[in-house]
Amino acid sequence: MRPAVAGMSAYVVADASGLIKLDAMENPYTLPEELRNDWAGQLRTVEINRYPDPAANSLKALMRDKLALPEQAGLILGNGSDEIIQMLALALGGEGRTFMSLEPAFVMYRMIALMNGMQYVSLDLRSDDFSIDMAATLSLIETQQPAVVFIANPNNPTGNIHTLDELRQIARVVPGVLVIDEAYAPFTDMTAMPLLQEYPHVLIMRTVSKMGLAGLRLGYLLGGHAWINELDKVRLPYNINVLSQQAAGFALMHREVFDRQAQRIRADRQAMYESLKAIEQIEVWPSEANFLLFRAPEGMGATIHAALKQQGVLIKSLSGGHPYLQDCLRVTIGTAEENQQFLSALQVSIGQL
Repeated sequence: MRPAVAGMSAYVVADASGLIKLDAMENPYTLPEELRNDWAGQLRTVEINRYPDPAANSLKALMRDKLALPEQAGLILGNGSDEIIQMLALALGGEGRTFMSLEPAFVMYRMIALMNGMQYVSLDLRSDDFSIDMAATLSLIETQQPAVVFIANPNNPTGNIHTLDELRQIARVVPGVLVIDEAYAPFTDMTAMPLLQEYPHVLIMRTVSKMGLAGLRLGYLLGGHAWINELDKVRLPYNINVLSQQAAGFALMHREVFDRQAQRIRADRQAMYESLKAIEQIEVWPSEANFLLFRAPEGMGATIHAALKQQGVLIKSLSGGHPYLQDCLRVTIGTAEENQQFLSALQVSIGQL
């Protein structure tokens, strides 16, 4: 039997260690064979010798239709959401400009801000449930006057949700741009889309990666046309290649397949949460993403991570990323078999402590 694997963000073949890094949500081979064959057949028709539509207008139109994106909002595409963060840093950066986020947060916020010469400031979420300390957040915004504020919702790497009212309070005082990162939108009913009509400086960033299309590297940003038009000036030409445009278009025409997959993952996430909650030695947090964050006994995070790996189960260790994440591990919801093998391996690992 293949080793169980959970928590990885991409599909690759088995490496020399025998670990198969597989995230069922982003593994294309979970799709029906007939659909995969049709997809491959369509890609064979692509004129690879020609440049793609630089604005990807056909794909944008399809995205608006299939993803129910607001027609009144401007739309820009990126080579993954990372490129969109880069566009924002390029457009809004400069001497004395500040990039702000709430931590623990997606590591690329800090990295891209610093690489583009911006001052990076952050404020810790509450340590017990990773919620927003609203008074401290509003105070820091007033003091720092950030050019851009990023808030992931659901949060990465903790999986919790911030409410629309909380985001609205922040939007009222942000002097620059508020970007709400909804990368994990397929796994939650929460969205900040209503804020686009209320505040012209609110932008919403998403990605098709969590639909099961991580290899396409397709992120997108929604917001007022004035902001989107300015950001488009720093976008590299032909940033969405012809194969990605064609492949994404085909996938969107079959969105119901990916929606069913997301619904299954939501159900399996709840079952996994209940199973982890029943283990006395660990602490697990509720999640609205496709993963669960849990904490091992004090000082045992690395030990359990290594023990899982010895059993062929590879998940993410978050120790060292932020003080609140010491001894924390993160598991991504996989297939039913993978989920059960992870839980069995975890029980064995804890039993060895």
